[in-house]
Amino acid sequence: MSYKIIVLAKQVPDTRNVGKDAMKADGTVNRAALPAIFNPEDLNALEQALRLKDRYPGTTVTLLTMGPGRAAEIIREGLYRGADGGYLLTDRAFAGADTLATSYALSMAIRKIKEYDLILCGRQAIDGDTAQVGPQVAEKLGLSQVTYAEEIREINKGKITIKRRLERGIEVVEAALPIVVTVNGSAAPCRPRHAKQVQKYKHAKTVTEKQDADTDYTQLFYNRPYLDLQEWSVADVGADVVQCGLSGSPTKVKKIENVVFQAKENRTLKPTDAAIDELMKELIQNHTI
Repeated sequence: MSYKIIVLAKQVPDTRNVGKDAMKADGTVNRAALPAIFNPEDLNALEQALRLKDRYPGTTVTLLTMGPGRAAEIIREGLYRGADGGYLLTDRAFAGADTLATSYALSMAIRKIKEYDLILCGRQAIDGDTAQVGPQVAEKLGLSQVTYAEEIREINKGKITIKRRLERGIEVVEAALPIVVTVNGSAAPCRPRHAKQVQKYKHAKTVTEKQDADTDYTQLFYNRPYLDLQEWSVADVGADVVQCGLSGSPTKVKKIENVVFQAKENRTLKPTDAAIDELMKELIQNHTI
C-alpha cells in the first residue's frame, strides 16, 4: 500500500543570530536581516515522512511552504533528502501572516493539491513558538490530529499508529487516515542530503527564480520537467485576500523591547551547607527563584 504525504515546512530566521534589527517597527520579523534556515522540527517531520516512503513502496512526499521567493530553498533541501516535489506559496498578500492567516493559506493550498493521506509538520517554528499552525490546519480541513508525535510506527488498513512524547511520559495512539500529525524535536533527526539527489535537483527552480536568473534554463527545464518547482499565489489557491497576510491576522504586536543580558558582580561561596542555605534564602527573598 502506498500513501500520499504532505509535509508542511517553513523557512525561519536563525534565532541564534538575533540582533537589534531582528524586528520591524510594525512588529513583524525582519527576515532580510537574519540568515534563513529550515525550521528544525519540520526536518524531524520530514524524516518521519521519508521513513514511511522507505517502508511503503510508491509513497510520495510533497513539501508545502509559504514565504518569499527565497523560501524555495526549503523545497530543494527536501528534494536533496528524498522528497518527490513541492509547492511554494508566495505573494505579497501573504506577508505578515500570523498563525490564523498562515493556516488558512496552507489549508487552501492543500485543498488545491486534493490528494493526500497524511499531513505532517513540526510541532512549532522557532520564530514564533506557538505550536498553533498544525492544529489550525487540521481544524480548517476538518481532519483529526495527533500532536507531539515522536515516531510513526506503522500504517495498516487505513489506520496510523503513533508514539507521542508527553511531559510526563509517552503514549501510543491509533487514528484513522487522513490526519494531521505534528512532530516533536525529540523525534529522529532528518537524514543528510544525498549526493545523487543534490546533483539531480540542484537546478530546480520556481518560475520567479528562472526569470531572475542570468542563465537561460529553457532547454534544461524542457528536458527535465521535474526541475520545475510549483509557485502559487493567492489567486492560484483561490484564497480570500482579506483572510491572508496582515489583514487576516488578528494577532497584533503592541510593543517590542530589546533585552540585553549582561554579567554583574559575582560571589564566591564557601563549600559549606550553611553558605548554600544562606544563598538559597537570599534568592527566594528577592524572587530570583
